[in-house]
Amino acid sequence: MSSIQDQFLDLTAHRARYDAIDPAAALKGSALGKVVFIAGASRGIGQATAVAFAEAGAKAVYLTARTQSALEETRDLVRKANPETQCAFSVCDVTSAAQVEAAVADCVARFGGIDVADANAGYLGPWVKIGESDPEGWWRNWEVNVRGAYHVIRFTIPHLIESAKRRAAEGKSGGHLILLSSIGAQYLMPGASDYQTSKHAINRLCEFVQSDHGEDGINCFAIHPGGVATDLGRTMPENMHEYLIDDPDLAASFAVWLCSGQADWAKGRYLSATWDVGELCAMKDTILRDDLLVNRLRAKL
Repeated sequence: MSSIQDQFLDLTAHRARYDAIDPAAALKGSALGKVVFIAGASRGIGQATAVAFAEAGAKAVYLTARTQSALEETRDLVRKANPETQCAFSVCDVTSAAQVEAAVADCVARFGGIDVADANAGYLGPWVKIGESDPEGWWRNWEVNVRGAYHVIRFTIPHLIESAKRRAAEGKSGGHLILLSSIGAQYLMPGASDYQTSKHAINRLCEFVQSDHGEDGINCFAIHPGGVATDLGRTMPENMHEYLIDDPDLAASFAVWLCSGQADWAKGRYLSATWDVGELCAMKDTILRDDLLVNRLRAKL
């Protein structure tokens, strides 16, 4: 197993929101006029992301998850963060194409479009060796993490393209798509074949979104949210819990920063919410020149 440090750029690591990505300060107003669609918004990172976009002045936030009571809680937090941000939700299982399509259609009917889509819903089952795994449980990771993300992409992207065109005409950046990845995407840890391969696929899917729709103005990012002690994170083996030290608000604020347009140069890449954004931007030329932060086989002859 490679070390955690091996998977990061040598940048200052943050554990909670800080000045450069603060939706209520440096990024205040950056989401004005935007409609934000969030899948997996009932708790944890998704809930924090909804609140962060409201703090940044979003026109509307549309929430989906499988539990209505939890969605109602997130809606109330959004309204508290910014009474001017409209908020609606629908109960939705991301593994169902029909349900995601219906949720997207409802969002567009209510708010007129979608400027930001966040595929945040995820699943992590028990860690067990492949030869001892349950076939249905193993595939469940792919159903939620990959198929669910694909459904969000597939049904929001026509609206994101329209957003990109409209905002470009106004001299603004639009068409932002966030896919929740994980540092686990770069790991090879015993027992984690289902989760880690699904997250590795998310990174590659992000690249394909950019390849297929970059010319349409789409800005897609796969992000590691940090080590967050969410319900999902706590299902990892106990020896991994020592790494769950990051605030869910860090990933939420990072997502707002990505969608502000300041990181459009890094589209199609895997980024960590823990990386200092000033230091990351200082590496722009190197990252683009050497095509870093993408899934590649690099062989030295």
